[in-house]
Amino acid sequence: MRAYASGIFPMSDARDDPDTFWIEPEQRAILPLNGFKLSKSLAKTIRQDRFRVTADTAFARVIATCAESREDRRDTWINPDIENAFCELHQRGHAHSIECWVGDELVGGLYGMAMGRAFFGESMFSRATDASKVALAWLVARLKIGGFVLLDCQFITDHLQSLGAIEISQVDYLVLLEEALGRDFQVSVVFSVSPAASAAGASGAGDWGALDGFLASGAASTPEDFSSSSSPGKVILQALTQIS
Repeated sequence: MRAYASGIFPMSDARDDPDTFWIEPEQRAILPLNGFKLSKSLAKTIRQDRFRVTADTAFARVIATCAESREDRRDTWINPDIENAFCELHQRGHAHSIECWVGDELVGGLYGMAMGRAFFGESMFSRATDASKVALAWLVARLKIGGFVLLDCQFITDHLQSLGAIEISQVDYLVLLEEALGRDFQVSVVFSVSPAASAAGASGAGDWGALDGFLASGAASTPEDFSSSSSPGKVILQALTQIS
C-alpha cells in the first residue's frame, strides 16, 4: 500500500516467475471519471441488464481468471505472490472486484485496490461480448457515486483508450495521486504509520459501498433523483451521465 501511495506498482515477467519487481512508468494511464466513453451499443447492453453484475462476490476467481493465459496472451504478469497479496488485501477490505455473470457463469470482471479517493485498476477479463466493458462502466459509476476522483489504469491500451482512458506523465499522475489520497495518508507513508489504518479512517475517503444503497432503493439523493422503478442498468447509466 505504501508502494501504491508512492506511485509504483508490482509486476512479474510471467505467471510462474517467482520474482516480483516494482514499476514506475514515465507515462501513466488514467480514466477520467467524467470522461468515460459510453457508446450507444454499450449503453443498450447496460440498459437491458444483459449481465448480472456484482461486486466483491468472487474476488479470488476474478484475479485467478485474469492471471490465466489465453490464445492472444500466452503469459501474464500476475504471479502467485501478487495474487496472494491482493487476496489478502481483499480480505482486509482494500482490494475489490466487479463481476459479470450470465446465469451462474462468470463471464467477465476486473479487480483493483481502493485507497483514499483513488482506485488502482489492476486487470480485467472477458469471456462474453462487452463483459469487460460493462464491468468497467459499473466500476466508473461506483467510483463516481462513492466520491472517488482518480481511476488509475497503469498502462494505456487500445481497449482502455476506446473507453476514455488517457495518458499523462508520471509527474502529473503523482500530483493527482496526492490529491486523491489526501494529507493524512501521505503523512502515514512518510512516518511509517500503518497505511491500512490511515486509509480506513481518513476523512474524505471514497465510499466503495455507496452504489449498493442506490441500487437497493433505485433512488439517489442528487438533484437528478433516480426513479424508484429504475433497473440496475438504468441506475448505472444515470450515474454515468448525470453525476459529476
